Amino acid sequence: MKKKASRKKDDLAPVEEMVNFRKREFYGSRFRCLLATSQQRPAVAKFLTSLAPDGVSVTEKHVWAPQGFREPEEARLAETPEFLSLAHGGTLRGWWLAKPGRANTPNWDIVSECDHKGTKGLILIEAKAHADEFGDDRCGATNRDNYNQICDALKKANMEWNKIVPGFSLSADSKYQLSNRFAFAWKVASLGTPVVLIYLGFLDAHEMGRGRKLFTSHDDWEKCIKDGGKNHVPESIWGKEYFVNGTPLSKGQLDEPRPCRSRPSNADTVG
Repeated sequence: MKKKASRKKDDLAPVEEMVNFRKREFYGSRFRCLLATSQQRPAVAKFLTSLAPDGVSVTEKHVWAPQGFREPEEARLAETPEFLSLAHGGTLRGWWLAKPGRANTPNWDIVSECDHKGTKGLILIEAKAHADEFGDDRCGATNRDNYNQICDALKKANMEWNKIVPGFSLSADSKYQLSNRFAFAWKVASLGTPVVLIYLGFLDAHEMGRGRKLFTSHDDWEKCIKDGGKNHVPESIWGKEYFVNGTPLSKGQLDEPRPCRSRPSNADTVG
């Protein structure tokens, strides 16, 4: 548990606000994303820029989430107003959910504003620290209307992706997280915001304990993500730039391992 200083409106004295962490947030990819974004702003901007393809950059003036252990909340694209306009956030929410209520759009490990060849864009990052994090999963929506809406959104995104690169099979019932990542990347780009979708692999997460298939090399990570996406996203998708109605939708390059503040948080990217 960590305390975060904040101010109430019109108050002069700081107020201590409690930030609660679950035990699992000190392990694996979540822990490393918090470490990476806990650095000084210039260092975080440099780290995020290093993950992106040429022509895409992040400066300390850009907004990203989470912001380390002091502001650890993950971003939701439809609910976090710093990343999309209210109108586009509403469009995204309505596209994904029939009855928002207490339901939300998916969380992202890291989201950041960026400069995309002179235009404001977004970097969307999904991070993994071991192969089990890339296992099969299904949509957990309990509201039938929301489930049906999500299926319809994935169906539309799948159709549009297949126009760009044949071989997509996005689904709510298999590889759901992978499916919603590609669906949201396409949808945001269709609204006119350039997108860089990056899958970020962290190496040597030994604190995860025995029984986990850890990534110990770039080859481990690349094989995992390509095997994990088989029959759902075409292998040829990685490392290339595409366009949605003239808006760039980029994939980061295959990079060598890179340090991320602490010894076990080396990172490798496939995008």
